[in-house]
Amino acid sequence: MDDVVQELPKLPNMEELYEVTGEFDIVSLVSAEDIEEFRDILKNRIMKIRGVKSTVTSVVLLSHKGPRFSGNGNPGISRSVSAPASPTASLR
Repeated sequence: MDDVVQELPKLPNMEELYEVTGEFDIVSLVSAEDIEEFRDILKNRIMKIRGVKSTVTSVVLLSHKGPRFSGNGNPGISRSVSAPASPTASLR
């Protein structure tokens, strides 16, 4: 897991990274312009990190509260990203 948490922050699309208890070891928030970019990040970057065995992805549909809440329901990420382009990848 140490290798994974050292490599993930190096990805330019990595917004947040947490080591957690429960079903997953790591929860991360990744930004992407669209689903194709996210697929590329997941397939060609995250899954190639030594120690990543699997991922589970959830897509942010609507934000009600949090650091990215912009008041209109869409995540207010500093890069111009639409709501479905902010997947959370949970790594095992």
